[in-house]
Amino acid sequence: MVKITSWNVNGIRAAVKKDLIQEILRSEADMYCIQETKAQDDQVLEALKDLSGYHLYSNSATKKGYSGVAILSKKKPQTVLKDMGRAEHDMEGRIVATEHEAFILVNVYVPNSGSGLKRLDYRATWDRDFALYLKELRRRKPIIVTGDFNVAHEAIDLARPKSNYNKTSGYTQVEIDGMDGLLSIGLVDAYRSLFPDKVEYTFWSMRMGARPRNVGWRIDYFLVDETLLNAVKDCNIDTDIMGSDHCPLNLSIDV
Repeated sequence: MVKITSWNVNGIRAAVKKDLIQEILRSEADMYCIQETKAQDDQVLEALKDLSGYHLYSNSATKKGYSGVAILSKKKPQTVLKDMGRAEHDMEGRIVATEHEAFILVNVYVPNSGSGLKRLDYRATWDRDFALYLKELRRRKPIIVTGDFNVAHEAIDLARPKSNYNKTSGYTQVEIDGMDGLLSIGLVDAYRSLFPDKVEYTFWSMRMGARPRNVGWRIDYFLVDETLLNAVKDCNIDTDIMGSDHCPLNLSIDV
C-alpha cells in the first residue's frame, strides 16, 4: 500500500513556521506533494532541512516568490521530470514528476485565471497542453496526477455554484471544459469516484470568514489512471488541518 498526500501550503517558509514538517511526519505519507512553495529550489531545501527520511525534488518559477512545486518521496524514484517542455509554460515552475516502478506521479499547480478572468485564455491553452503532456506520459506508464487544479469541476464542488458560474476564476465553463479534457485522456477523479454525493472542500478564501462557515471549494484532486482505479483503497480530505487556505488530501493505493 502506498500513501500519497498533497497540499497547497501557500508559501513553504510560512508553512514551516506553522508546523509543516511535523504535519508531514504525522501523515506517514510515502510521497508528499507540495504546491505553491513561493520559493526557489535552494530556499525549499533550506526550509525543509530539518525533515529527514525523504528525498526532495522541487521546481521553482523564474519569478521569485511565485508558484513552485515539490515532491518528497521516501523511496528514491527511477527518474525525475520537470515542466512539460513548452517555453510559454515552463518558466512558472508548475510541474514536477517522479517515476516509480508501477506509476508516474505528477504534482501540478495549475495556473489561476486571475481576478477579472484576465488569464482565462492562457489557462485554456495550459489545460490543452497539459492534457497532451499527460497523454504522452501515459504511453510510458500509468499516471497519478495530484495538486491544485484551480477549478471546481461540478456544482457539488463549491458552496455557491450559481453566483460564481462564469463570473469567478475557478468555476467558468472554460475551466470546467479543461478538466473534462484531462479526464478524457483516461484519468478518474479518485475522490468523486469513491464518494459521488459527498460534499467536502479543500480551499476556502481568507476573506469574510469563509472557512469557519465552510464556504469552500474542492479544487485539489487526485486524478488516477483508469488502469489503476481498482487499486485505489481510499481518498480523503483532511479538512481539520490548518496552516494554509487549502487543506491536505490523501490517496491510499495498492501498487
